[in-house]
Amino acid sequence: MHKMKLAVVVALMALSGGVFAQTPAATPPPPDFSKVEIKTTDLGDDVYMLEGQGGNVTVAVARDGIIMVDSEFAPLHDKIKDAIVLVSKQPIKYLINTHFHGDHTGGNEPFAKDGATVVAEVNVKNRLAAGTTNGLTGAKTPPAAPDALPSKTYTGAFKLRLNGRVADLKHIANAHTDGDTYVWFKTANVLSTGDTFTNGRYPNIDFANGGNIKGMIAATDVYLKLVNARTRIVPGHGPIADKAALIDYRTMLLTARDRMAKLVKDGKSEDDVVAAKPFADLDAKWAPTELAGKNFIRVVWHSLADRPEKKPLLKRILHRS
Repeated sequence: MHKMKLAVVVALMALSGGVFAQTPAATPPPPDFSKVEIKTTDLGDDVYMLEGQGGNVTVAVARDGIIMVDSEFAPLHDKIKDAIVLVSKQPIKYLINTHFHGDHTGGNEPFAKDGATVVAEVNVKNRLAAGTTNGLTGAKTPPAAPDALPSKTYTGAFKLRLNGRVADLKHIANAHTDGDTYVWFKTANVLSTGDTFTNGRYPNIDFANGGNIKGMIAATDVYLKLVNARTRIVPGHGPIADKAALIDYRTMLLTARDRMAKLVKDGKSEDDVVAAKPFADLDAKWAPTELAGKNFIRVVWHSLADRPEKKPLLKRILHRS
């Protein structure tokens, strides 16, 4: 039990899009999972969104099994399973990780033990296996247990097929992280975005682990080519969304990028831009707390101000050779 609580605390510190992502470096207490209720929303065509504690979950039912997108925290495994049983008695065949953060991958190990194949972009497995550091807080997440690692990885694009159900997985490079996957259930007209889209709130951009606001904007461009006015969009956090909500989100990202680009060009430091409050007019809609607003300023600044380390000249020459 002590190890379980410790794992949950570590996962909370690495959260990506929700309220806990906007906490200071101090370790937050673990939530009381006994009080968490799983809310199920029917999206049509036997596809459902589950909301509990952490990232949203998508459940797509086929004739011979279930494709599940994200899994929240390990202590919620039983509650999530109970919620799924209410809509289908089919086994969970595949569990897709949209990225590596613990509020989306915490259920990997228990669902894998149930028989699900965990699928993710290759960088997700690499990040989970190596352990990560939060760029804002410095909090370190240790390597995941071997049984919690995805057993099937892909690069670029991948399809999962069950009887009567196809899930198209595609990688968005350097957006929320360096291993983001979106999942398109075309026949159901349902898109699962992970934390590349958080509805009605600022996203966290994990710049220390490959994230960048430019990639976040590129993700929205891809999504807007897929969806129509009837598409149901499952965001990483927040309520079910539609195309109009996605457009509002993209507009906010563009505004933030353009304002920050000017400040970076003017040589402003991270502390300078936090003090300048460049997104003050956006905060009323997108920042649930003052800290959330400050953290978004910081991650956008890092996206545009950080410079990749250059390899020594000899190594670059050898690499080209």
